[in-house]
Amino acid sequence: MSFSFRAPMFAHHKTKLYTQFLVVIPVAIAFVLTPLYVNAAESPLTLGNAQHLAVARSRQLIAQDMAVTASREMAAAAGQLPDPILRAGIDNLPVSGPDRGSLTGDFMTMRRIGVMQELTRNDKRQLRAERYDRLADKSLAEKSSAIAAIQRDTAVAWLDRYYAERMAAVVTEQSIQAKLEIEAAESSYRAGRGNQADIFAARSALSMVDDRQSEILRKVRTAKTMLSRWTGGDPELALAGEPSIEKIRLDLSALDKSLAHHPQIAVLTRQTEIAETDARLAEANKKTDWSVEVAFQQRGPAYSNMVSVGISLPFQWDQKNRQDRELSSKLAMVEQAKAERDETLRAHVAETKAMIEEWQTDLERCTRYEHELIPLAKERTQAILGAYRGGKSSLGDVLAARRNETDVRLQALQLQADTARLWAQLNFLFPVDVQATYPTQSMKKDMP
Repeated sequence: MSFSFRAPMFAHHKTKLYTQFLVVIPVAIAFVLTPLYVNAAESPLTLGNAQHLAVARSRQLIAQDMAVTASREMAAAAGQLPDPILRAGIDNLPVSGPDRGSLTGDFMTMRRIGVMQELTRNDKRQLRAERYDRLADKSLAEKSSAIAAIQRDTAVAWLDRYYAERMAAVVTEQSIQAKLEIEAAESSYRAGRGNQADIFAARSALSMVDDRQSEILRKVRTAKTMLSRWTGGDPELALAGEPSIEKIRLDLSALDKSLAHHPQIAVLTRQTEIAETDARLAEANKKTDWSVEVAFQQRGPAYSNMVSVGISLPFQWDQKNRQDRELSSKLAMVEQAKAERDETLRAHVAETKAMIEEWQTDLERCTRYEHELIPLAKERTQAILGAYRGGKSSLGDVLAARRNETDVRLQALQLQADTARLWAQLNFLFPVDVQATYPTQSMKKDMP
């Protein structure tokens, strides 16, 4: 792209500015954007690599693994009989008379030592162990949900930086053009063909561009920081590859069925299973457990030693107000868990469908910007530039056209960034390894 701010009669000066434009712009852009791409030839960071690094360094996943281990260990412990109870004491110790305080004088005095064991029913022990197994399954589902969230948030951070850097490149190009426009306006004024208003307009345009550039570069720095928070790597490491946001890993024809396996729904499903196990355990508690005790009782040397055997059995004398109500409570919690799961699934399906609609619409708009709005803005700029060269337009008109073209390009990039965010949220609803089992839905066929 070339331009000149001289009338056609000054062709030699127009050629000089044209040459400056071709040489200075690429060099300046390369100089400004060098920090963005300094490591590109060595180890560029792809979206997939960023997600892999984020998952590998996550402490949240380690915490989930520990939760699974804890539940598995408790499941093994809960399946065992309770520890036996060692019991020791003195029975019938005299506190008055000639044998007061004697352990051997009275025939009824006995030193006793024994063991008591609660014989918990096998089905109860299995249910207690099963409950912890269900807790472990819930922790695994939470880990899967955490992986999906990490991959999704990392993808969003990667995409935010990618599009922020592209916007920075556009604004940098506009800044270089604005500086050349100032030079052209000053040259025209010195040659007596322009006025100071054009110079002031060009300088004002440059100030506005610089202000916009400062804001965009702040966004680039913020995006680098956020991406580094996930990957833990060098924030200046260059990004590699242009993301393809035209496909999502969801089967749109069976969305309800697909989302029924979503990690967050899986967590609620496991919570329902835990509630059902609690209900079965409450029902099992309506049958009492026996306790057996064996004791050895030692008396004085003149008397025989003894052995006692005893059995204990809890008496559930008010079962309708205790055990039955406990069972009713657990059954109500089962229904609560099921209702919460169903409601969450409905909301999730509706939200996902709305996001898909927005994503599809944004893809159409991106295509419109690429094939219609941006080309039209460029053609308008060229037309006004041609009129300026012929003396039929002012420098202000050229500056306005330049700003409009840049605005359209930035709007297109912002729309692509928003679309990419939606794509990441949809594409990483499931962890990548689970997600691969679902059919891929492409939007290419719907795009003009």
